[in-house]
Formats: sequence, C-alpha cells, structure tokens
Amino acid sequence: MKKDIHPEYQKVVFLDTSSDYKILTGSTQTSDETIEWEDGNSYPLIRVEISSASHPFYTGKQKADKAGGRVDRFKKKYNLS
Repeated sequence: MKKDIHPEYQKVVFLDTSSDYKILTGSTQTSDETIEWEDGNSYPLIRVEISSASHPFYTGKQKADKAGGRVDRFKKKYNLS
C-alpha cells in the first residue's frame, strides 16, 4: 500500500439513535464524540438513524406489497387475465 493516501482504520462504536443499539466495529469514520465501551476503553461514537435493530426488514415489521409485481399491476389495470 502507498503511504499517507489511506484513511486511518480504527475501532468505533455505532449507535442506533432509534433503538439505542450499539456495536463496536472497525471503520474509517471519525467523530469528535466518544463513548466508553464495556471493555473500559473509549472509542469514537458514530450516530446512525437505522440499523438491523430498527430496520423493518430485520425486525419483521415490513409491510408486504399487496399489488404484486409490474405485470400483475398491468393486468389488473387493463382487466387482462
């Protein structure tokens, strides 16, 4: 790798603001805000609005599309069988 062209890879905490779910992972994101993690160390905190803890697809609260696909909607619109 070339030196001084890649962002610094570090451990950060992502916080889902809608469900208070936190995860410690590696990222190149930076933040001025920090949080103390369960291991006693302090890590940068990145706030996100949605994660697997609050996304409808992962929580099972996703609504099914009742209209069907494009072909089904076309057939219904023009009364085709």
